[in-house]
Amino acid sequence: MTLDETDRAILNRLQDDLPLTAYPYASAAQELGLSEPDLLARLTRLKNERVITRFGPFFDAAAIGGAFCLCAMAVPPEHFETVLTKVNAHAEVAHNYERTHRLNMWFVLATETPEGIEATADAIERETGICVLRFPKLQEFFIGFRVAA
Repeated sequence: MTLDETDRAILNRLQDDLPLTAYPYASAAQELGLSEPDLLARLTRLKNERVITRFGPFFDAAAIGGAFCLCAMAVPPEHFETVLTKVNAHAEVAHNYERTHRLNMWFVLATETPEGIEATADAIERETGICVLRFPKLQEFFIGFRVAA
């Protein structure tokens, strides 16, 4: 899929913040010279075509009593898509990346409580039969991640 200039403008604008208004999409659309339905339709298309995999806020889970944990799995290549589907079915999975390494699946768990990390990772292990290695966050680094579309 090729992004047009409007798609790029939407992605670039919405990475910075979503306006804190009663109608945030309408406000963002107006800034971009679009209607709210057009902006929402484009976001839906971008998600359906997997240009973006999710659209939503990032919360500091630890600040509100929750937890984050980086996890890795060694998934047999022939089962990667099946395992990916099972892992991503968990709402606690914030990001999931394939890597060219023995540990070829890396994902972040974000849970409402620290105990939720263990419960979710244990559930993924039961569902997939594959060990979930857990790398808990020891220190926070803010890198201001942003991707120019």
